[in-house]
Amino acid sequence: MSKLGDLGARLHRGEVGYDFIGNRKIWYGLSILITITAIVALAVRGLNMGIEFQGGAVFTTPKSDVSVSQAQEYAEEASGHDAIVQKLGNGSLRIQVGGLDTDKSDQVRAELSKDLNVPEAKIAAELVGPSWGEQIATKAWTGLGVFMILVVIYLAIAFEWRMAIAALVALIHDLTITVGIYSLVGFEVTVGTVIGLLTILGYSLYDTVVVFDSLKEQTKDITKQTRYTYSELANRSINGTLVRSINTTVVALLPVAGLLFIGGGVLGAGMLNDISLSLFVGLAAGAYSSIFIATPLVADLKEREPSIKALRKRILAKRAGAAAKGESADDLAFEAETAVVGPRTGRRGTQERHG
Repeated sequence: MSKLGDLGARLHRGEVGYDFIGNRKIWYGLSILITITAIVALAVRGLNMGIEFQGGAVFTTPKSDVSVSQAQEYAEEASGHDAIVQKLGNGSLRIQVGGLDTDKSDQVRAELSKDLNVPEAKIAAELVGPSWGEQIATKAWTGLGVFMILVVIYLAIAFEWRMAIAALVALIHDLTITVGIYSLVGFEVTVGTVIGLLTILGYSLYDTVVVFDSLKEQTKDITKQTRYTYSELANRSINGTLVRSINTTVVALLPVAGLLFIGGGVLGAGMLNDISLSLFVGLAAGAYSSIFIATPLVADLKEREPSIKALRKRILAKRAGAAAKGESADDLAFEAETAVVGPRTGRRGTQERHG
């Protein structure tokens, strides 16, 4: 068995683990810091909206030896607006200039023809009005709202309302981080970005539901026992599905990274950048939130429930009584089943007795 597979088996059996629930305040704090940074970036820098949303023109030239920076300078001088220039795989240039109407677009096209030394007829011009982008944005917000409502309803029925709330918080967390990254790096927000943002919602939810399913199974009839608290079982659920979550995320990120760093960065494919960055950031944030945010939040909510509170009190009292009677530290450690990094040192006989 591979080392990773062996680790996954040991995590599932509870032989090793990490105390996600016990250290949840660290991860809550980190998420709050990242979220605040994203919000500040949005407030200060805003988003670099593509011409689909602000209107403008896209000029595509034939193969040219002119550099991207020089073409950008020409376009900005001709239009009086900021320009985004990309060199495509066949050597042609794609020049985007926002805020142009039809007359101004024709003037810029003529100026580019002179500056780039290419026939005006060979420069393709596409004019985009802002109303189309507004329609796309409205439909995207509508789709997002419907998706969120359906997710909450489904999780509330399949699991419980606390899990539905935790999943909703995790989804909002992932979207905020992704949009904040777009603001920080200055990537253009296009229709491809919107598609990517809507796509990551499903991926983000997948890992969360996997952990929730394990948690639901492990906490079935939890009040009928006095060995584990809800938080301890939640911790075991995260550790038991940890390797699966990592494997799923890595496998999903590899092709997306290819799109982002090779397709977008090397080949200069603009739309690939827009989609792949949102997918890359969203997938990573989704894996993080399902492990460090969603399940710990469920544990926090459940521990406020009277029956779970009473159970925790009984368990802690039982352990305190056992400690007072002089039971071995190994027995108590196994009984508590607190997830910590590293192998447990409990005796084999003790494990067999409790297993």
